[in-house]
Amino acid sequence: PCKAGVRNQGFAGVSDPRTSASALKAWSIDTALPRWHTTGWDQPAGGFVEEWHADGAPHREAPRRLRVQARQIYSFAHAAHLGWYRQGLPKAMQGFEWLMAKGWSPDGKLGFVHKLGADGSVIDPRRDSYDHMFVLLALSWLWRATKDRQVKAAFEQTLAYVDARLTDDSGTLFEGEPRSLPRRQNPNMHGFETMLAMHETKIRTDALDRAQAFLTRFKTTFFDPQTNAVLEDFGADWQRLPSPQGDKVEPGHGAEWAWLLRRYTNLSGAKFKTDPTLLLHRVEQMALPGTGLLPDECAMDGTVRRSTSRIWTMTEYVKAWIMQAEANVPGAGTRAGQLMDQLQTLYLTPAPSGGWIDQLDASGNIISGPVPASILYHLVTAVVEADRVFLKKAV
Repeated sequence: PCKAGVRNQGFAGVSDPRTSASALKAWSIDTALPRWHTTGWDQPAGGFVEEWHADGAPHREAPRRLRVQARQIYSFAHAAHLGWYRQGLPKAMQGFEWLMAKGWSPDGKLGFVHKLGADGSVIDPRRDSYDHMFVLLALSWLWRATKDRQVKAAFEQTLAYVDARLTDDSGTLFEGEPRSLPRRQNPNMHGFETMLAMHETKIRTDALDRAQAFLTRFKTTFFDPQTNAVLEDFGADWQRLPSPQGDKVEPGHGAEWAWLLRRYTNLSGAKFKTDPTLLLHRVEQMALPGTGLLPDECAMDGTVRRSTSRIWTMTEYVKAWIMQAEANVPGAGTRAGQLMDQLQTLYLTPAPSGGWIDQLDASGNIISGPVPASILYHLVTAVVEADRVFLKKAV
């Protein structure tokens, strides 16, 4: 059962996941996507804004990470492909054109730079593997929605660069160029996600083969079978690091892997030996007493290190339980409905129209701050799964 706290006492009872999913889908289509289509785009200079101010006004001067540009392109492209918000597709193409003009090789070197100014100038020229995974994800769905040859060419150019410069001999990712430490599971988790997207969109026929390297790395390195936790940071040769860095756990990533392993089974027909339920059970054990929200960071033994809870952890929690429901785990549909209701009540309803609260404290109180554009991707992926599982089939 959902742990009820000061701000979420209404979620201890039964929640109909179809009603919850329908409400989230309506909010996405009617409110969030239109607002980010307009207020989320820098009309004078081009490109998607990195964030809104807390009152919902766009912060046009904020530096722009390449991954956020890619995430917005993905969000509008996938929504358009599903027929939810077709008017967002031209905006996704505008975003693609800005991304290529400003982000790809502005200094004469291959690859996308990490961060740009609002005017398109280069602030950070690093080539970051995490960024490149989201570019590939975005271009996969943009190509699916448009079949545009320029999009396909940009995808192949990006993948060739990733293969040549960002991939190690095992098929997993370095942090980027120049090389840096620690090596993290996070870019590789999104690499796995991107391979699944490449397969689903049919932009590459070898995507599931490529995914195997990330699965192997998960099994041999990221997943700790003694605790069922997913570890974050590693040394140059993927060796364990001493505490506290070496036993850092982000519960949201455990939930995200549970979702991805279920997706892999759905798309490939093959089951991975690690049961996603084990990951999710461990994640549940790390939830904060009183609110039931996932903390942003724990130690491997479950000790809470950061008791704040960002919205993205909730979206991944939601996605994991939706997939549990699809797998017919008893009670999972109700649990997913409860979490979708919490997501809407705690993070969406108190925010500016079409936006979200980024972070809550340990008691579930709002921590005032900007509205990051990067979260739209998390919400769209959650609504895609909620729609697919609860609104298009009998529960």
